[in-house]
Amino acid sequence: MSCSKKQEQLIVEVYETSASGNKLTKITDFSPEKVKDSIKILSDKKLQTITGFGGAFTESSAYLLNKLSKENRDKILKAYFSKDGANYSLTRTHMNSCDFSLNQYSYSPVEDDLMLEHFTIEDDMDDLIPMIKDAMSASEDGFKIFASPWTAAPWMKDNNDWVGGKLLPKYYDTWALFFSKYVDAYEAENIPIWGFTVENEPHGNGNNWESMHFTPEEMTDFVQNHLGPKLEADGKGDKIILGYDQNREGLKEWVDVMYATEESSKYYDGTAIHWYESTYDFFPEALQYAHNKAPNKYLIETEGCVDSEVPKWKDDIWYWSKEATDWGWDWAPEHQKHLHPKYAPVNRYARDIIGCLNNWVDGWVDWNMVLDRQGGPNWFKNWCVAPVIVDPDADEVYFTPLYYTMAHFSKYIRPGAEVLDVENSDEDIMVTAAKNPDGSIAVVIFNEGKQTKDFNLSLNEKAINVQIKGQAIQTIIIPTNTK
Repeated sequence: MSCSKKQEQLIVEVYETSASGNKLTKITDFSPEKVKDSIKILSDKKLQTITGFGGAFTESSAYLLNKLSKENRDKILKAYFSKDGANYSLTRTHMNSCDFSLNQYSYSPVEDDLMLEHFTIEDDMDDLIPMIKDAMSASEDGFKIFASPWTAAPWMKDNNDWVGGKLLPKYYDTWALFFSKYVDAYEAENIPIWGFTVENEPHGNGNNWESMHFTPEEMTDFVQNHLGPKLEADGKGDKIILGYDQNREGLKEWVDVMYATEESSKYYDGTAIHWYESTYDFFPEALQYAHNKAPNKYLIETEGCVDSEVPKWKDDIWYWSKEATDWGWDWAPEHQKHLHPKYAPVNRYARDIIGCLNNWVDGWVDWNMVLDRQGGPNWFKNWCVAPVIVDPDADEVYFTPLYYTMAHFSKYIRPGAEVLDVENSDEDIMVTAAKNPDGSIAVVIFNEGKQTKDFNLSLNEKAINVQIKGQAIQTIIIPTNTK
């Protein structure tokens, strides 16, 4: 490593994942040549505070873990939650069933049970709750959990169906009670709930699997007049409530209603977003708009995954190649098809997370943690990819490049970190930086192109010349004692 003669050398640790085979590999020997570009960390320009990074506990993932040997089950949970692993800090789970469940179920199975006297989480006891508890045991730092409903039980809805339809207004108070009962039931299992999203994908999902529709006005009415007051009355006013929970292109419409007045915004703690609008665009203008509308509230990516794909088994290079398609490749309306070209899964993750961090997003949560070689189980056959793929019959585990991509952020950028502004002279690479609570600084750099890049990294009066391979992601750690 070399640096400019005019500046004192910056001490760093470099970890790289690349198409050429590095997997969070510590890099200690590289000799940059002809350094023309620079990345300057502006340590005095602090932006949002990080809530966390992680993935979702689903019944499908939990079921698969229970089919593996104890050795492989523990290996996966430690890989996600231990300090030696990805050290996930922010997680999601589903209330009632979703498409990544084994079948359709509700915690309120008895029709017209207005006070939910028959509320039960027995469907979660075999798989989901043991996975969460074992993850908690594997985590030294702990992690936050927020829960999302895909739908209320059919009896509460205007179409009396699991799919589509709306919550009947006469059940708004019962549905608010449902959230409170959920907190009690999970905390009785010693699983603390940090908060909720009000509804997964309130625009719906094309009437394919569990869903329930809200307009921005309907959701805000429910939160303002039912859910927020109920949680507050039950001593659960500290539980976080995130509105929206769908794709970013619709953000303006929702935050304009959510944060229209002091009364409408009182119980909303923030906004939840998904990435499915495009395979390449992270919608910075929409993210900026949402932040500016409510600068003191959370803005969290709550779901993203490689969808409409059967996972490629032990084929690392596929994850770096522009071969993946998504729902939009076939189903998006003609005027939106340009948003859904084929893409490389690693690129989509790295670009999106860095793009989000550079546009006020404070948390980023992946979808399923574990899926099988088919991309399920999924009762609707909505096959998707997860960072860890397993073959339960052969008791085999495959950590895809997506696992390492997530770890570049979750392992090194910790809750409470402050995102820092960065000057980057090379438009072909993406970069973000954050100062951790312990004083260390994590700089994440993504080089999507195939050419090696050399650059000068500087912080205050210190600098170092660094090199990143083509098709690579690096996390550069600047230790605490660097001034």
